[in-house]
Amino acid sequence: MEDLVWQLDAGVDEVVDEKPSLSTWTGRTSKPAEKTAPQQAPSAPSAPPRTKTPQAPQTSPPPAARRISASSIDELHAELDAFEGCSLKHTAMNMVFAGGNPKAKIMLIGEAPGADEDRQGTPFVGVSGQLLNHMLASIGLDRDSVYISNILFWRPPGNRSPTDAEIAACLPFAEQHIALAAPQILLLLGGVATKTLLRTREGITRLRGRWTNYTPQLGQKETQPIKCMPLFHPAYLLRQPGAKRQAWGDLLLVKQEMDNF
Repeated sequence: MEDLVWQLDAGVDEVVDEKPSLSTWTGRTSKPAEKTAPQQAPSAPSAPPRTKTPQAPQTSPPPAARRISASSIDELHAELDAFEGCSLKHTAMNMVFAGGNPKAKIMLIGEAPGADEDRQGTPFVGVSGQLLNHMLASIGLDRDSVYISNILFWRPPGNRSPTDAEIAACLPFAEQHIALAAPQILLLLGGVATKTLLRTREGITRLRGRWTNYTPQLGQKETQPIKCMPLFHPAYLLRQPGAKRQAWGDLLLVKQEMDNF
């Protein structure tokens, strides 16, 4: 039962098992970045003849439209390593491709690497990753029984939110990655991964804990739908420990589905 400490009362964040260093969860925590909703342009007082308005320059998205030719995870890794269509590659220390077992029945997709992940080239190895380990352990999983990746494969400078162009550049690789891994369950960690892959504007607080089907969009190639559930990102749970009870309930639903394997 000690592995279940993470989901207890909102005021309890200290893990009392073999990792006492996780008590820092209740210490210094960064203020969650506020994501502003996209603003709509003010409506004109009258309806003059429509003219073509020049759009603001953006990072070129054509690389995102490319068709990924990789037919295996190793080939995808090599193709992504050679990819030059995402500017984040030139500011990051390492590409963070994946971690865990690529043959696992459960795959987790997060948003983007952080500083620790950038240094080590492995997803979820910082404090958020330690919490994720405890979350997985509470339903009988570990790093060898899941496969973990992100929407973005390089760290945005300063851990800022990724731009639409950066997401668009990496998305075809992320979707091909999921299709090649072909998990039975896909868990989306956080709002960015959820909104991006499910093509929705609904927030994570509305979608978390609800099963849906996800089908990778790979152009003409047809793929099978994958049972999918959005979950709170571990970084969010560190900032909002009161949400751990909801996260625990969501994981119990995942556990029930695992029992059907």
